[in-house]
Amino acid sequence: MMSPHSLSVLVSSVLGLVLAIPSNTCIVMGNLDIIRKKGKLSPSDVIFLGKGIVNILLQCVLSLQGMLLVFSPAILCIIQVYVFVFAVVYFLTYYSFWLTFWLSAHYCTSITNLSYGFFIWIKRIVSNFLSHLLFLTALGVFIMTVPGFWIVYAEIPLQSSENSTEDCVTGFHVSLSYFVSTNILGVILPFCLSLLCLVLTFSFLLRHVCRVKNNDSGSTRPNLQAHVTALRTIFFLLLMFTFFIMHYVLLFLPNFTLVIIGWTFRLLSPSLEAAIIFQASNKLRRIILRRFWTRSRRNTET
Repeated sequence: MMSPHSLSVLVSSVLGLVLAIPSNTCIVMGNLDIIRKKGKLSPSDVIFLGKGIVNILLQCVLSLQGMLLVFSPAILCIIQVYVFVFAVVYFLTYYSFWLTFWLSAHYCTSITNLSYGFFIWIKRIVSNFLSHLLFLTALGVFIMTVPGFWIVYAEIPLQSSENSTEDCVTGFHVSLSYFVSTNILGVILPFCLSLLCLVLTFSFLLRHVCRVKNNDSGSTRPNLQAHVTALRTIFFLLLMFTFFIMHYVLLFLPNFTLVIIGWTFRLLSPSLEAAIIFQASNKLRRIILRRFWTRSRRNTET
């Protein structure tokens, strides 16, 4: 008889696959369609494309991990499988967080138009060398996570025959200093930088709105809908950061039920990010709706 915890992990794994794979595939295909028609993507679309690919890979690995925990936890407790799965999960997670920062930096530098030299440099880098920047970020995150996981875990092997499912879920069998350092670079640093971008963007728009209200020239007010959407997108992605940090806190608690709750969120996080991307991009929504509309018309005609 399957326990409630195992059933919850299994349902979340399957539900995550059903929701995340189609939605993130639509994001990838939509951006590829933009490339085919226009030949070039905007910086935000490049980051959305990267997030779509990362979310597909992350969902596959997370769902595989969840299914192994339910049906064959002994396999996941084998040191080679354990290290490979967790290294891939944390590499994709940290890289997704840095993609969030670069998206926040793009929105911030595009909206605020600050005259400081650092912001001008960031805007130039993001506009002209974003693809190179994302590659270097991926390389840095890979060096930070994958080799380190193999080195640290190799020193403290797991005993697959004796470890319980709870031990394999929590996974804290390594030096705490290693986890702290990697999470500072992979989670805390991009979170703080993204939060700074959010505060700067919000304060600039607030001053801009107050300036327009106090302007007696009679000029029409500019449309700030795109800026509001950018702010909303950064806020929702930072909320994902917060939930991920809460997931880490739950892993340290002795209550296995709370660990499963944190796992459930992790399994559904790629689907939530896809929803955030869709609300942020009018182009993607139009492309997806047009495809579904034409496909439904073909089906009715046949």
